[in-house]
Amino acid sequence: MEPQHLRDLYDRQLRREARPDGPGCRVERVGPVVRQTGPAHAWNGVLWSGLDAPGADAAIDEQIAHYRAAGLSFEWKLYGHDGPADLADRLLAAGFTAEDPETLMAAEAAALPQDVPLPEGVELHAVTDEAGVRQVVEVHERAFGTESSHIGRQLLDRLAADPDTVTAVVAVASGEPVSAARLELCPGTDFAGLWGGGTVEAWRGRGLYRALVTHRARIAAARGHRYVQVDAADTSRPILQRLGFLTLSTTTPYTYTP
Repeated sequence: MEPQHLRDLYDRQLRREARPDGPGCRVERVGPVVRQTGPAHAWNGVLWSGLDAPGADAAIDEQIAHYRAAGLSFEWKLYGHDGPADLADRLLAAGFTAEDPETLMAAEAAALPQDVPLPEGVELHAVTDEAGVRQVVEVHERAFGTESSHIGRQLLDRLAADPDTVTAVVAVASGEPVSAARLELCPGTDFAGLWGGGTVEAWRGRGLYRALVTHRARIAAARGHRYVQVDAADTSRPILQRLGFLTLSTTTPYTYTP
């Protein structure tokens, strides 16, 4: 499993050939850009671009005009291997704001450890209804300190429209949700995505993140996906490396608000 091979496969299946990730969303290829447009609470943005220096500024302006006309904020998901080399500077000059960079990592799902135990007294609950989604949002807001109602709406949309493409799980201790995570399945591809893994502060350092990663990887493998991928924050990257994940690239969200 070579990182270059995995990165190329990821770029082709999940970026250049991307499919809508929720109801009401559409994916379009406009020249050298692949973008998704949907409701305001959905993820809106540029998934892939094959730009060169002469055409980059015009392509950036075109995406700004598209989302501005729709009244939407959006994200340009920039990867470390995307061109041209100064694309990040061009995005900043056009009015985008850079968020924290993350590390794109992937692993063979079936090769990950199978015996990561949960802390004593903790149970995993599958999320199937609105009450479970509220717990996911609660954990996300407590773990990351951000308003996360849009994540709940996205998850409810997908559970209602196509539950086979998303799985969410909450770790509960004495009736309290203390950790949560999502698995997004991409039918017809080799990949499943690990998203939103977060643990409230009092429960960190007890192995919950590792347990949720391996739990979701088992589901992905059982559903026919060879690899799991994650955009890893600095805090989770060492844990994933110890589990056997490979680094494929970096990814930085550049956001634009009309």
